[in-house]
Amino acid sequence: GKRVTVKLPFQPPFVILSDPAEIKELFTAPADAVHPGEGASILAPLVGRNSVILLDEQAHLSQRRLLLPAFHGERMQALRGVMAELCAGEIETWPTGEPVALHPRLQRLTLEIILRAVFGLDRGPTLDRLRELLSEVLAFGESPLSVLPALQRVLAWTPTQRRFNSLMRATDEIIFGMITERRAAGANHAEANGDDIFSMLLAARHEDGSPMSPQELRDELMTALVAGHETTASQLAWALERISREPDVQARLRAEVDAGTTDEYLTATINEILRLRPVLPNAEPRLTKREIEIGGVRYPPGIVLLASAQLVHHDPAIYPEPGAFRPERFLDRAPGTYTWLAFGGGRRRCLGASFAMEEMKIALRTVLGAFTLSPGSPRPETTRRRSITFSPSHSATVVLHARAAVADAPAEALVTSS
Repeated sequence: GKRVTVKLPFQPPFVILSDPAEIKELFTAPADAVHPGEGASILAPLVGRNSVILLDEQAHLSQRRLLLPAFHGERMQALRGVMAELCAGEIETWPTGEPVALHPRLQRLTLEIILRAVFGLDRGPTLDRLRELLSEVLAFGESPLSVLPALQRVLAWTPTQRRFNSLMRATDEIIFGMITERRAAGANHAEANGDDIFSMLLAARHEDGSPMSPQELRDELMTALVAGHETTASQLAWALERISREPDVQARLRAEVDAGTTDEYLTATINEILRLRPVLPNAEPRLTKREIEIGGVRYPPGIVLLASAQLVHHDPAIYPEPGAFRPERFLDRAPGTYTWLAFGGGRRRCLGASFAMEEMKIALRTVLGAFTLSPGSPRPETTRRRSITFSPSHSATVVLHARAAVADAPAEALVTSS
Protein backbone atom coordinates (compact mmCIF):
# COMPACT_ATOMS: atom_id res chain seq x y z
CA GLY A 1 0.00 0.00 0.00
CA LYS A 2 0.86 3.68 0.20
CA ARG A 3 1.72 3.57 3.91
CA VAL A 4 3.89 0.95 5.60
CA THR A 5 5.11 0.72 9.20
CA VAL A 6 8.50 -0.85 9.93
CA LYS A 7 9.68 -1.65 13.45
CA LEU A 8 13.36 -2.31 14.10
CA PRO A 9 15.17 -3.09 17.38
CA PHE A 10 16.32 -0.05 19.36
CA GLN A 11 14.61 2.31 16.91
CA PRO A 12 11.34 4.27 16.94
CA PRO A 13 8.67 3.00 14.52
CA PHE A 14 9.23 4.08 10.90
CA VAL A 15 6.24 4.90 8.73
CA ILE A 16 7.09 4.90 5.02
CA LEU A 17 4.83 7.14 2.92
CA SER A 18 4.49 6.95 -0.88
CA ASP A 19 1.28 8.88 -1.60
CA PRO A 20 2.25 12.29 -3.08
CA ALA A 21 -0.67 13.94 -1.27
CA GLU A 22 0.57 12.64 2.08
CA ILE A 23 4.16 13.55 1.20
CA LYS A 24 3.00 17.11 0.51
CA GLU A 25 1.38 17.22 3.96
CA LEU A 26 4.60 15.92 5.50
CA PHE A 27 6.86 18.38 3.65
CA THR A 28 4.63 21.32 4.54
CA ALA A 29 3.99 20.29 8.17
CA PRO A 30 4.71 22.92 10.87
CA ALA A 31 8.37 23.03 11.85
CA ASP A 32 7.53 22.31 15.49
CA ALA A 33 5.55 19.19 14.60
CA VAL A 34 8.25 17.20 12.78
CA HIS A 35 12.02 17.39 13.20
CA PRO A 36 14.07 16.22 10.20
CA GLY A 37 17.25 17.15 12.04
CA GLU A 38 16.60 14.69 14.84
CA GLY A 39 15.55 12.13 12.27
CA ALA A 40 18.98 12.37 10.63
CA SER A 41 21.01 12.27 13.85
CA ILE A 42 23.01 9.25 12.64
CA LEU A 43 25.11 11.71 10.61
CA ALA A 44 26.23 13.67 13.68
CA PRO A 45 29.61 11.91 14.10
CA LEU A 46 30.56 13.02 10.58
CA VAL A 47 28.97 16.41 10.03
CA GLY A 48 28.74 17.79 13.57
CA ARG A 49 25.84 19.16 15.59
CA ASN A 50 25.88 22.57 13.89
CA SER A 51 25.19 21.08 10.47
CA VAL A 52 22.14 22.50 8.72
CA ILE A 53 21.04 18.89 8.16
CA LEU A 54 20.72 18.30 11.91
CA LEU A 55 19.12 21.57 12.97
CA ASP A 56 15.40 22.11 13.40
CA GLU A 57 12.84 24.93 13.66
CA GLN A 58 14.26 28.47 13.89
CA ALA A 59 17.88 27.31 14.18
CA HIS A 60 17.56 25.46 10.87
CA LEU A 61 15.83 28.35 9.14
CA SER A 62 18.48 30.83 10.26
CA GLN A 63 21.35 28.59 9.19
CA ARG A 64 19.71 27.81 5.85
CA ARG A 65 19.31 31.53 5.10
CA LEU A 66 22.97 32.00 5.95
CA LEU A 67 24.10 29.22 3.59
CA LEU A 68 21.72 29.76 0.68
CA PRO A 69 23.73 32.47 -1.15
CA ALA A 70 26.80 30.19 -1.23
CA PHE A 71 24.81 27.50 -3.04
CA HIS A 72 22.79 29.73 -5.36
CA GLY A 73 22.68 28.67 -8.99
CA GLU A 74 24.50 31.80 -10.17
CA ARG A 75 27.33 31.15 -7.73
CA MET A 76 27.59 27.62 -9.03
CA GLN A 77 28.26 28.93 -12.52
CA ALA A 78 31.51 30.44 -11.24
CA LEU A 79 32.73 26.94 -10.32
CA ARG A 80 32.13 25.41 -13.74
CA GLY A 81 35.72 25.95 -14.86
CA VAL A 82 37.13 24.03 -11.88
CA MET A 83 34.65 21.19 -12.44
CA ALA A 84 35.43 20.98 -16.16
CA GLU A 85 39.19 21.01 -15.57
CA LEU A 86 39.00 18.20 -13.02
CA CYS A 87 36.64 16.10 -15.16
CA ALA A 88 38.93 16.39 -18.17
CA GLY A 89 41.96 15.44 -16.11
CA GLU A 90 40.21 12.43 -14.56
CA ILE A 91 39.01 10.83 -17.80
CA GLU A 92 42.52 10.99 -19.23
CA THR A 93 43.41 8.19 -16.80
CA TRP A 94 40.55 5.90 -17.89
CA PRO A 95 41.52 2.84 -19.96
CA THR A 96 39.70 2.07 -23.20
CA GLY A 97 38.69 -1.16 -24.90
CA GLU A 98 38.34 -3.17 -21.68
CA PRO A 99 35.82 -3.34 -18.80
CA VAL A 100 36.52 -0.67 -16.21
CA ALA A 101 34.74 -0.08 -12.89
CA LEU A 102 33.80 3.59 -12.99
CA HIS A 103 32.30 4.07 -9.52
CA PRO A 104 35.62 4.31 -7.61
CA ARG A 105 36.97 6.64 -10.29
CA LEU A 106 33.90 8.84 -9.97
CA GLN A 107 34.30 8.85 -6.19
CA ARG A 108 37.83 10.12 -6.70
CA LEU A 109 36.55 12.79 -9.08
CA THR A 110 33.71 14.07 -6.87
CA LEU A 111 36.02 14.20 -3.84
CA GLU A 112 38.53 16.24 -5.83
CA ILE A 113 35.81 18.62 -7.02
CA ILE A 114 34.65 19.19 -3.45
CA LEU A 115 38.18 19.74 -2.16
CA ARG A 116 38.81 22.31 -4.90
CA ALA A 117 35.37 23.93 -5.29
CA VAL A 118 34.15 23.77 -1.70
CA PHE A 119 37.37 24.06 0.30
CA GLY A 120 39.16 26.19 -2.30
CA LEU A 121 42.34 24.15 -2.01
CA ASP A 122 45.09 24.32 -4.62
CA ARG A 123 47.48 21.46 -5.32
CA GLY A 124 49.92 20.94 -2.48
CA PRO A 125 50.53 19.10 0.79
CA THR A 126 47.35 20.34 2.49
CA LEU A 127 45.18 19.11 -0.37
CA ASP A 128 47.03 15.78 -0.44
CA ARG A 129 46.73 15.21 3.31
CA LEU A 130 43.07 16.20 3.47
CA ARG A 131 42.28 13.97 0.47
CA GLU A 132 44.01 11.06 2.19
CA LEU A 133 42.17 11.56 5.48
CA LEU A 134 38.76 12.15 3.96
CA SER A 135 39.02 9.13 1.68
CA GLU A 136 39.41 6.92 4.73
CA VAL A 137 36.75 8.77 6.72
CA LEU A 138 34.23 8.38 3.91
CA ALA A 139 35.10 4.70 3.47
CA PHE A 140 34.07 4.21 7.11
CA GLY A 141 30.54 5.13 6.03
CA GLU A 142 30.21 1.75 4.32
CA SER A 143 30.19 0.02 7.71
CA PRO A 144 26.83 -0.84 9.38
CA LEU A 145 28.20 1.01 12.40
CA SER A 146 27.77 4.27 10.54
CA VAL A 147 23.99 3.96 10.16
CA LEU A 148 22.83 2.18 13.33
CA PRO A 149 22.91 4.40 16.43
CA ALA A 150 22.58 1.36 18.70
CA LEU A 151 25.74 -0.14 17.22
CA GLN A 152 27.49 3.22 17.43
CA ARG A 153 26.91 3.20 21.17
CA VAL A 154 27.69 -0.46 21.80
CA LEU A 155 30.84 -0.54 19.67
CA ALA A 156 32.12 2.92 20.58
CA TRP A 157 35.46 1.56 21.79
CA THR A 158 36.22 -0.91 19.02
CA PRO A 159 39.44 -0.49 16.99
CA THR A 160 37.35 0.57 13.98
CA GLN A 161 35.62 3.32 15.93
CA ARG A 162 38.88 4.43 17.54
CA ARG A 163 40.44 4.67 14.09
CA PHE A 164 37.48 6.74 12.87
CA ASN A 165 37.80 9.08 15.86
CA SER A 166 41.52 9.50 15.18
CA LEU A 167 40.85 10.32 11.52
CA MET A 168 38.22 12.88 12.47
CA ARG A 169 40.58 14.59 14.92
CA ALA A 170 43.28 14.83 12.25
CA THR A 171 40.76 16.12 9.70
CA ASP A 172 39.41 18.72 12.12
CA GLU A 173 42.92 19.90 12.92
CA ILE A 174 43.49 20.70 9.23
CA ILE A 175 40.08 22.34 8.74
CA PHE A 176 40.31 24.51 11.86
CA GLY A 177 43.83 25.46 10.83
CA MET A 178 42.54 26.54 7.41
CA ILE A 179 39.81 28.63 9.06
CA THR A 180 42.36 30.40 11.27
CA GLU A 181 44.71 31.04 8.34
CA ARG A 182 42.02 32.33 6.02
CA ARG A 183 40.64 34.69 8.66
CA ALA A 184 44.07 36.00 9.55
CA ALA A 185 45.00 36.56 5.92
CA GLY A 186 42.99 39.61 5.20
CA ALA A 187 39.56 38.11 5.34
CA ASN A 188 37.07 40.58 3.92
CA HIS A 189 38.27 41.27 0.38
CA ALA A 190 39.38 37.71 -0.29
CA GLU A 191 36.22 36.23 1.21
CA ALA A 192 33.88 38.45 -0.73
CA ASN A 193 35.59 37.73 -4.04
CA GLY A 194 36.45 34.05 -3.68
CA ASP A 195 34.47 31.64 -5.83
CA ASP A 196 34.86 28.63 -3.55
CA ILE A 197 32.14 27.89 -1.01
CA PHE A 198 34.58 28.21 1.90
CA SER A 199 35.19 31.86 0.98
CA MET A 200 31.47 32.54 0.72
CA LEU A 201 30.84 31.01 4.14
CA LEU A 202 33.66 33.05 5.67
CA ALA A 203 31.95 36.15 4.32
CA ALA A 204 28.48 35.12 5.54
CA ARG A 205 26.96 36.95 8.47
CA HIS A 206 24.24 36.04 10.95
CA GLU A 207 21.23 38.31 11.34
CA ASP A 208 23.03 40.12 14.18
CA GLY A 209 26.04 40.75 11.91
CA SER A 210 28.32 38.17 13.51
CA PRO A 211 30.35 35.74 11.37
CA MET A 212 29.98 31.99 11.51
CA SER A 213 31.95 30.43 14.36
CA PRO A 214 34.86 28.11 13.56
CA GLN A 215 32.74 25.13 14.66
CA GLU A 216 29.84 26.21 12.44
CA LEU A 217 32.20 26.60 9.48
CA ARG A 218 33.77 23.21 10.11
CA ASP A 219 30.39 21.48 10.38
CA GLU A 220 28.99 23.06 7.21
CA LEU A 221 32.13 22.29 5.23
CA MET A 222 31.91 18.65 6.35
CA THR A 223 28.20 18.67 5.47
CA ALA A 224 28.98 19.82 1.93
CA LEU A 225 31.56 17.07 1.67
CA VAL A 226 29.40 14.25 3.03
CA ALA A 227 26.23 15.32 1.22
CA GLY A 228 27.92 15.94 -2.11
CA HIS A 229 30.57 13.25 -2.45
CA GLU A 230 29.11 9.73 -2.46
CA THR A 231 25.66 10.80 -3.63
CA THR A 232 26.97 12.45 -6.81
CA ALA A 233 29.53 9.72 -7.47
CA SER A 234 26.88 6.99 -7.21
CA GLN A 235 24.42 8.95 -9.33
CA LEU A 236 27.02 9.41 -12.07
CA ALA A 237 27.88 5.71 -11.83
CA TRP A 238 24.22 4.81 -12.36
CA ALA A 239 24.00 7.26 -15.25
CA LEU A 240 26.95 5.79 -17.13
CA GLU A 241 25.87 2.20 -16.41
CA ARG A 242 22.38 2.89 -17.75
CA ILE A 243 23.51 4.98 -20.74
CA SER A 244 25.90 2.22 -21.78
CA ARG A 245 22.88 -0.07 -22.27
CA GLU A 246 20.69 2.40 -24.14
CA PRO A 247 22.03 3.01 -27.69
CA ASP A 248 19.26 5.40 -28.71
CA VAL A 249 19.63 7.52 -25.58
CA GLN A 250 23.41 7.55 -25.95
CA ALA A 251 23.26 8.57 -29.60
CA ARG A 252 20.86 11.43 -28.86
CA LEU A 253 22.99 12.62 -25.95
CA ARG A 254 26.13 12.47 -28.04
CA ALA A 255 24.51 14.52 -30.79
CA GLU A 256 23.38 17.16 -28.29
CA VAL A 257 26.81 17.31 -26.63
CA ASP A 258 28.56 17.62 -29.98
CA ALA A 259 26.20 20.40 -31.12
CA GLY A 260 26.78 22.31 -27.89
CA THR A 261 23.70 24.49 -28.29
CA THR A 262 21.39 23.08 -25.62
CA ASP A 263 21.37 20.72 -22.66
CA GLU A 264 17.65 19.94 -22.76
CA TYR A 265 18.01 16.20 -23.36
CA LEU A 266 20.98 15.91 -20.99
CA THR A 267 18.94 17.53 -18.22
CA ALA A 268 16.02 15.20 -18.94
CA THR A 269 18.38 12.21 -18.85
CA ILE A 270 19.78 13.22 -15.46
CA ASN A 271 16.25 13.73 -14.12
CA GLU A 272 15.31 10.25 -15.36
CA ILE A 273 18.41 8.68 -13.79
CA LEU A 274 17.53 10.39 -10.50
CA ARG A 275 14.02 8.96 -10.82
CA LEU A 276 14.95 5.44 -11.91
CA ARG A 277 17.95 4.93 -9.61
CA PRO A 278 17.73 7.38 -6.70
CA VAL A 279 20.88 6.99 -4.61
CA LEU A 280 18.96 8.04 -1.49
CA PRO A 281 15.87 5.82 -1.22
CA ASN A 282 14.08 8.22 1.13
CA ALA A 283 13.89 11.91 1.76
CA GLU A 284 15.28 13.09 5.10
CA PRO A 285 13.35 11.28 7.88
CA ARG A 286 11.12 13.40 10.09
CA LEU A 287 10.66 12.65 13.82
CA THR A 288 7.25 13.65 15.16
CA LYS A 289 7.50 15.98 18.17
CA ARG A 290 3.79 16.33 18.83
CA GLU A 291 0.65 14.64 17.55
CA ILE A 292 0.11 15.33 13.88
CA GLU A 293 -2.43 14.19 11.29
CA ILE A 294 -1.25 13.20 7.80
CA GLY A 295 -3.48 11.47 5.28
CA GLY A 296 -6.23 11.10 7.84
CA VAL A 297 -3.95 9.21 10.26
CA ARG A 298 -2.97 10.72 13.59
CA TYR A 299 0.62 10.04 14.61
CA PRO A 300 1.79 10.44 18.22
CA PRO A 301 5.16 11.94 19.17
CA GLY A 302 8.17 9.71 18.63
CA ILE A 303 7.34 8.31 15.17
CA VAL A 304 9.73 8.65 12.22
CA LEU A 305 7.95 9.54 8.97
CA LEU A 306 9.75 8.79 5.70
CA ALA A 307 8.83 9.98 2.20
CA SER A 308 9.98 7.14 -0.05
CA ALA A 309 11.62 8.30 -3.26
CA GLN A 310 12.11 4.69 -4.29
CA LEU A 311 8.40 3.87 -4.10
CA VAL A 312 7.09 7.13 -5.54
CA HIS A 313 9.54 7.04 -8.45
CA HIS A 314 8.42 3.52 -9.35
CA ASP A 315 4.68 4.05 -9.02
CA PRO A 316 3.09 3.12 -12.39
CA ALA A 317 0.20 5.50 -11.71
CA ILE A 318 2.72 8.37 -11.75
CA TYR A 319 5.32 7.00 -14.18
CA PRO A 320 3.93 4.47 -16.70
CA GLU A 321 6.30 1.53 -17.14
CA PRO A 322 8.41 2.80 -14.26
CA GLY A 323 11.24 0.32 -14.87
CA ALA A 324 11.94 1.69 -18.34
CA PHE A 325 14.67 4.29 -18.87
CA ARG A 326 12.95 7.13 -20.74
CA PRO A 327 14.45 10.62 -20.51
CA GLU A 328 11.55 11.80 -22.70
CA ARG A 329 9.38 11.76 -19.58
CA PHE A 330 11.03 15.02 -18.55
CA LEU A 331 11.14 16.79 -21.89
CA ASP A 332 7.50 17.80 -21.71
CA ARG A 333 7.23 18.33 -17.97
CA ALA A 334 9.47 19.40 -15.14
CA PRO A 335 9.97 17.02 -12.21
CA GLY A 336 7.02 17.21 -9.82
CA THR A 337 7.48 18.72 -6.38
CA TYR A 338 5.95 15.72 -4.63
CA THR A 339 6.45 13.02 -7.28
CA TRP A 340 10.21 13.43 -7.83
CA LEU A 341 12.12 13.41 -4.57
CA ALA A 342 15.75 13.14 -5.66
CA PHE A 343 16.73 16.20 -3.61
CA GLY A 344 14.14 15.84 -0.85
CA GLY A 345 11.55 18.56 -0.53
CA GLY A 346 9.93 21.35 1.41
CA ARG A 347 12.10 23.44 3.72
CA ARG A 348 14.66 20.62 3.70
CA ARG A 349 15.27 20.42 -0.04
CA CYS A 350 18.98 19.88 -0.68
CA LEU A 351 20.91 23.16 -0.66
CA GLY A 352 23.47 21.66 -3.03
CA ALA A 353 20.99 20.62 -5.75
CA SER A 354 22.28 23.22 -8.23
CA PHE A 355 25.88 22.23 -7.47
CA ALA A 356 25.11 18.53 -8.02
CA MET A 357 23.19 19.10 -11.25
CA GLU A 358 25.97 21.28 -12.69
CA GLU A 359 28.61 18.75 -11.67
CA MET A 360 26.69 15.86 -13.27
CA LYS A 361 26.10 17.78 -16.50
CA ILE A 362 29.77 18.68 -16.85
CA ALA A 363 30.94 15.15 -16.03
CA LEU A 364 28.53 13.51 -18.49
CA ARG A 365 29.35 16.02 -21.25
CA THR A 366 33.05 15.31 -20.72
CA VAL A 367 32.65 11.53 -20.81
CA LEU A 368 30.26 11.47 -23.77
CA GLY A 369 32.43 13.89 -25.71
CA ALA A 370 35.43 11.59 -25.34
CA PHE A 371 33.96 8.07 -25.38
CA THR A 372 31.28 5.80 -26.70
CA LEU A 373 30.09 3.44 -23.97
CA SER A 374 29.15 -0.23 -24.04
CA PRO A 375 28.21 -2.50 -21.12
CA GLY A 376 30.89 -4.36 -19.23
CA SER A 377 28.59 -7.38 -18.74
CA PRO A 378 25.51 -8.80 -20.48
CA ARG A 379 23.13 -8.21 -17.55
CA PRO A 380 22.23 -4.81 -16.10
CA GLU A 381 23.72 -4.17 -12.68
CA THR A 382 21.49 -4.50 -9.65
CA THR A 383 21.53 -2.31 -6.55
CA ARG A 384 24.06 -2.46 -3.75
CA ARG A 385 23.59 -0.56 -0.52
CA ARG A 386 26.51 1.54 0.72
CA SER A 387 25.59 2.97 4.11
CA ILE A 388 22.60 5.25 3.34
CA THR A 389 23.16 5.33 -0.44
CA PHE A 390 22.38 2.94 -3.33
CA SER A 391 24.97 2.26 -6.02
CA PRO A 392 25.50 -0.20 -8.92
CA SER A 393 26.29 -3.73 -7.70
CA HIS A 394 29.42 -4.11 -9.86
CA SER A 395 30.66 -0.53 -9.55
CA ALA A 396 29.29 0.56 -12.95
CA THR A 397 31.56 -1.63 -15.06
CA VAL A 398 31.59 -0.20 -18.57
CA VAL A 399 33.75 -0.52 -21.70
CA LEU A 400 34.94 2.85 -23.03
CA HIS A 401 35.72 3.34 -26.72
CA ALA A 402 37.64 6.48 -27.69
CA ARG A 403 35.41 8.58 -29.95
CA ALA A 404 38.17 9.12 -32.51
CA ALA A 405 38.54 5.36 -32.89
CA VAL A 406 34.84 4.71 -33.41
CA ALA A 407 33.73 7.77 -35.33
CA ASP A 408 32.76 5.70 -38.36
CA ALA A 409 31.32 2.71 -36.48
CA PRO A 410 27.54 2.31 -36.06
CA ALA A 411 26.37 2.75 -32.47
CA GLU A 412 24.69 -0.67 -32.44
CA ALA A 413 28.06 -2.29 -32.98
CA LEU A 414 29.32 -0.87 -29.72
CA VAL A 415 26.29 -0.72 -27.47
CA THR A 416 24.07 -3.59 -26.40
CA SER A 417 20.62 -2.67 -25.17
CA SER A 418 19.40 -4.16 -21.92
